[in-house]
Parts: sequence; structure tokens; C-alpha cells
Amino acid sequence: MPHKKPTTLTGAAGEYTIVAELLKRGFIASLMPDGVPNIDVLVTDVGGAQIAALQVKTRWDIGSDGGWHMSAKHEKIVSERLFYAFVDFHSRPEDQATIFIIPSQIVAGILKRDHQAWVNAIGPSGKPRKDSNMRRMRPDFSNILPHEKEFSLGWMNQYKEAWELLELKTIE
Repeated sequence: MPHKKPTTLTGAAGEYTIVAELLKRGFIASLMPDGVPNIDVLVTDVGGAQIAALQVKTRWDIGSDGGWHMSAKHEKIVSERLFYAFVDFHSRPEDQATIFIIPSQIVAGILKRDHQAWVNAIGPSGKPRKDSNMRRMRPDFSNILPHEKEFSLGWMNQYKEAWELLELKTIE
């Protein structure tokens, strides 16, 4: 096993993991071709009546914040039926992956608030920070957003294995 895992293989492994999990749960799921913006996996029910789209973000247990790489564009990608699947492979290939299914509105909102707070804070050098394209989706935002308790350590647990969010609710 190579020490450093290529990011393209990590991303592909995450996408295939999500497709396999969806198929196991009775969804119809398919990978999108390379280059499709904002969607990695398209999901429907057996009858084709329900549809959702997923963008998959995958990580290994590398880095101190336990988060996933994102960019400024993710602050603007919002759709009622678009979700993010955050896959954490932990540190070893034999570890069971942890998966979070989070609506795009939640992801966009927290990334925007977190980044704005980061930019407004004084950097470690005592100088103002410069804006950048980088964003981080983290399991704990309390160091930057201490007043938003709903995004402190453990906030993502409500979305762990939340496959039911992909289903359309029918009104009887």
C-alpha cells in the first residue's frame, strides 16, 4: 500500500462507495461522466419518480481539522435536491467508511459564514487575512464560529448515514 494515496483514486473510491451504498438501499444510482459540474452521482427510485443529485467529497485521516477540501464555488451551489456525501475513509483501507449526507443549503451556508469569520479575524502574524478560494467543511466549526453552537463538535452526526434525506416525502 503506497504511503500517499493519489487524490484521484481517493475521489473515485468515495464516489463508488456512495453508489454501492445507494444500490444496497434500493436506490438507482449512477456516476456522472467526468466534467459534469456540481454532480458526481445521480440518484432516483426504481420508478424514476424521485430524483436527487450528490456531490461526493472524500478524505483520509490526514490533517488536523478532520475536514474536507472545498472552494468558494461551494458557497453558491444550492438546490433543493442537491446533497453532499462526505466520505471519511479514516486511516486504513480496511476501516469502515463514515458517510454524512448533508443538504447543499446547509453546506453553502456554513461554508460562507465560516469563511467570512475567518477573513474578518486577524491572522497569526497580527495582520489582516487575505481572501482565498479555499474552504473547509469541518466536523467542528467552534474555533471560528464560537457563537454558533449548532456547528460545534459532533454537529455532523445528525447527518450520519442520513440516506432518507434523498427520498421525496409525499403528502397524503
